[in-house]
Amino acid sequence: MKIILVGFGIIGKGVLKAINLKSEHLKKKYGLDLKVAAICDRSGAAIDEEGLDLELALKVKEETRKISNYPEKGCKMDILEVIESVNADVVVEVSPTNIETGEPAKSYMLKAFETKKHVVSANKGPLAVSFKELVNAAEKNKLCFRYEASVGGAMPIINLAKETLAGNDVKLIKGILNGTTNYILTKMEKEQLDFDTVLKEAQELGIAETNPHQDISGLDTAAKIVILANSIFGRDVTIKDVNLEGITRITPEALVMANKSGHTIKLIGEVTDKKLEVCPKLVPVDSPLNVMGCLNVAMFDTDLANDIVVVGTGAGDIETASAILSDLINIHQTIKN
Repeated sequence: MKIILVGFGIIGKGVLKAINLKSEHLKKKYGLDLKVAAICDRSGAAIDEEGLDLELALKVKEETRKISNYPEKGCKMDILEVIESVNADVVVEVSPTNIETGEPAKSYMLKAFETKKHVVSANKGPLAVSFKELVNAAEKNKLCFRYEASVGGAMPIINLAKETLAGNDVKLIKGILNGTTNYILTKMEKEQLDFDTVLKEAQELGIAETNPHQDISGLDTAAKIVILANSIFGRDVTIKDVNLEGITRITPEALVMANKSGHTIKLIGEVTDKKLEVCPKLVPVDSPLNVMGCLNVAMFDTDLANDIVVVGTGAGDIETASAILSDLINIHQTIKN
């Protein structure tokens, strides 16, 4: 299977590292021989339809920050042109997220479908604003569209609900889907520090972005529950439909009061066939939803299996890449069958 990697940031690097690490395992267990035919970033691309040297690609990116500097195979080609012209089976789309318009990632995905390439994405932006359009484009061209990594990183949520729990009626999904806000609230609770102090520390540690607005406002979580609403509950909603409140008004005093009643406060996203909400909520201290630090958690309320809870790492390069590999294996098996 030949892939085009679009986006060479943290997750893109993680994808190449994961392929390098697991290539022999994938061949032996699944008969999947992954070759990276092209890698794109803002500088251009590196292209070799016989398969690029992934260690060299990582070295070039680390040393020059531009994949177009890849020896002999580097070029200044536009990403859309690469997707259109390079002979590949799958486009792995991990470019920076834009939750306002979904661009330019949305255009990359549509170009992939137009040129008969399957898509695997970790990019929640296009899925949060143009879900139906993208799904329809994939179906029209009889192509696979997988996006497990867009919600919860390494933690299986979408595929778990749609495949493993396929015999169930999933009535509700709720949980913590943003590690940054969970880290901040955990730190505030344990050390009785104010929001601004903990946010600054999280930024210094690289846990929070320089501009943390999407995380602390709840927008990041909102984008993820929109994807769950559309993909699992069959809804047609966007972030504008989410009842949304972030964590900026939470104080150490509020957390102390919550503790006295046997509770804590967490930023919870919740979705049903009618509900779409992200806001701070009281959570019993003995609840499975009370996970600490940067962990994510999702609880499924089902008719047959009752409550199913998944806890895991919601971000990270290799962790997110593990979900992308899972989707690539699924596509390989679908094509093979």
